[in-house]
Amino acid sequence: MNEQPGNGHLLGTDDGGRDVFSRLMVGTGLSLFYGASAAMVALVLGAVTALIAMSMGRPVELALFAVVDLVRALPGILFALAFIVAFEPGAFSVVLALGVSFAPNFAMITRATYEQQMAQPYTAAARVLGAGRGRVALVHVLPNIGGALITQFAIILPRCIVSESVLSFLGLGVSSELPSWGRMIATATPYMEEAPHALLAPILMLSAVTFALAIIGNAQRQRLTHTSKRSSA
Repeated sequence: MNEQPGNGHLLGTDDGGRDVFSRLMVGTGLSLFYGASAAMVALVLGAVTALIAMSMGRPVELALFAVVDLVRALPGILFALAFIVAFEPGAFSVVLALGVSFAPNFAMITRATYEQQMAQPYTAAARVLGAGRGRVALVHVLPNIGGALITQFAIILPRCIVSESVLSFLGLGVSSELPSWGRMIATATPYMEEAPHALLAPILMLSAVTFALAIIGNAQRQRLTHTSKRSSA
């Protein structure tokens, strides 16, 4: 137990004698899956509800975004903690909690892009031809805000991964039997002096992956910004 790297174990073993490298690879897949699932829930929930509210008129829009502002006022991790405690700890609750907490980001992007697109001639022409606000939003506006939503997804994804790892570290995420990064960090923390390799491996992997995803998201945002500027020029 807590063997150092070598002797057939690339990254050593943990306190239970389990191969750290194997668990790290499994944990990478789990953390990416749960993070991506949470980001997808946030995208669908935020974008769809915002589009529906915007297409139903000003009163519905104001009511929805009052709730959005309330959720945004709370720290994301605190909201997720309260959500999970109110229901039941587990992978499904974590994905749903993070999806709800990050949905306002997509709602705000959808709102801003919707208003921009509704000012374009093609949407005005569609409404003159008899298309209702709902049809214009679904058929004409939604395809044109896809780029903005994908960019926001790339930005939110690493935040979801980190948040999931924090919740798993606190024991509110995935099952304790599953080696997500947060669980691995929590398990290895009591043995950080005698087996630092078991602690450093998931920490470094979490840092590297989220940093890389953050760079990709920022590059995507800059590319979209430059494209929008060229289009409006």
